[in-house]
Amino acid sequence: MAQPYLSVVVPVYNEQENLPALFARLTAVLDRIGKPCEILFTNDGSRDNSLALLRDFHRQRPKQVRVIDFNGNFGQHMAIMAAFERARGEVVVTLDADLQNPPEEIPKLLAEIENGHDVVGGYRKDRQDSWFRRRASRLLNLIRESTTRIRMRDQGCMLRAYRRSIVEHITASGETSTFIPALAMSYAAHPAEIEVEHAARAAGESKYSLYKLIRLNFDLMTGFSVVPLQVFTLFGMVISIGSLLFVVYLFIRRLIIGPEVQGVFTLFAILYFLVGVGIMGLGVIGEYIGRIYQEVRRRPRFMIRDVYEQLDD
Repeated sequence: MAQPYLSVVVPVYNEQENLPALFARLTAVLDRIGKPCEILFTNDGSRDNSLALLRDFHRQRPKQVRVIDFNGNFGQHMAIMAAFERARGEVVVTLDADLQNPPEEIPKLLAEIENGHDVVGGYRKDRQDSWFRRRASRLLNLIRESTTRIRMRDQGCMLRAYRRSIVEHITASGETSTFIPALAMSYAAHPAEIEVEHAARAAGESKYSLYKLIRLNFDLMTGFSVVPLQVFTLFGMVISIGSLLFVVYLFIRRLIIGPEVQGVFTLFAILYFLVGVGIMGLGVIGEYIGRIYQEVRRRPRFMIRDVYEQLDD
């Protein structure tokens, strides 16, 4: 097979209902492009029939389809990272397997790459998700913009295109946990964003629960900014100064009025509030310490059980 112009990376986790339609539509798009292309599926520990379907896709197009099979569930971004390490295309496109971002939008990304951009991100038109997910996504976008220098209109859209140089920098980073679109934007010299279509999920359910979304945003904030630590440092300084003034006020009041018990519940409320803030601050510090621990112990980011590919003529 000739050196591919395009590599399409698709992480897969329990998507047996969507895979046949995805494969048919994606291969039709790649055939119309008219340049050598490859598809890299990463099976991220699926418990359904996804792996069997992916192996069948490889048998149908052995030189175009490559399948990476994890021996467990390591997460979407690690599934993409494993494929990045093996992708050979000049341009690499990431695509979710749920068909919410249509494969037919890939040529739009390639056109922007050809215009000189090194990273092209998509933002979803008329997003077809629940009210809660849309509002949660908007809040997480706002938090990311407030705490990092990463500017993305839609951080949750994984339909993105990268030049090979960007992909090589991402894989060389070697981070245990990261947020790939943000990492790419931090390396990009000429990024762009375009509007892409978005459809409701045809089958199955989202793999991102509320907890996973919050967990992902913690990775984003602590991986690209120390602002949370700085905020709590400044907050601690303000509270310290306020507490000192409050103690002085109570001392003067005691000298003038004498001992009193009024306001004791207000003091308890203030105490509980400050204790809560302190615990939250410890949690933020713990996030950073946890990231350091993960990097220092140097455990494998993922484990590959098998790779199905045929690269030789």
